[in-house]
Amino acid sequence: MKATIFDIQRCSFSDGPGIRTTVFFKGCNLRCAWCHNPESQSPKSQLMFHSDKCTSCGKCREVCPNALASCDLCGRCEIYCPAEARRVCGKEYTPDEVLSEILKDKKFYETSGGGVTFSGGEAMLQTDFLVEILKRCKDNGIHTAVDTAGHHKWQVFERILPYTDLFLYDLKAMDSEIHKKYVGVDNVLILENLAKLLEKDIPVFIRVPVIPSVNDTRENMLAMKEFFARHGDPKKTELLPYHRMGEGKSLAIGKEPMIFDVPSKEHINELYEYLKR
Repeated sequence: MKATIFDIQRCSFSDGPGIRTTVFFKGCNLRCAWCHNPESQSPKSQLMFHSDKCTSCGKCREVCPNALASCDLCGRCEIYCPAEARRVCGKEYTPDEVLSEILKDKKFYETSGGGVTFSGGEAMLQTDFLVEILKRCKDNGIHTAVDTAGHHKWQVFERILPYTDLFLYDLKAMDSEIHKKYVGVDNVLILENLAKLLEKDIPVFIRVPVIPSVNDTRENMLAMKEFFARHGDPKKTELLPYHRMGEGKSLAIGKEPMIFDVPSKEHINELYEYLKR
């Protein structure tokens, strides 16, 4: 059994409580216009080329078996590029290999109340692997979190529920038409699954990417608050201001990014006030 993973980030402080290791699975069933990890969308490994870093030294062409005429993802250009302009994104891992990386920081989890977070992309798409690695983490006494956008059949949630301590649940927009316009699908299934999690009192952190001109409105915040009033309050709600980190990565995989404004700190605080009211 293997999964395609594009990054394993140790000592993370932004993907759940305490110090965490975040495992980023490749492949996503959504297409958010503002995606900050666009390299995660395809389930396949791919070459990223950051042209702004390239110094035109020619080393990549020299070491490439195909002289850059084609790419078989051998990774030689990544190894030899002095400017780190090239990177093969996506590598297959076994559960043993992933667990080995996770266990390296077990002491930090224990002292900080941290653990491991499985993110992406969308980790729940590689369900069999996710279930297996969650089981192994629980066998080793490690707190587990799954970061998801929730666009799955409920049966997928049921498979991982026994081994998941926390869900980091992304809410893009409460209006279904806006959601479909900017994410590629409506939010009906996403909200149905979130309602079930909240009604079962399963620990959930809500994470909302705040995108100006899309979901940064009073109406969106109030709709979210009304939803929680009907189904139960999450343990935490975070408003995450849009940033432009994904723009360069989009260009690196040959995709033109959609540009949005960055919301001000004052505007974020105003949106928090709507939630509190």
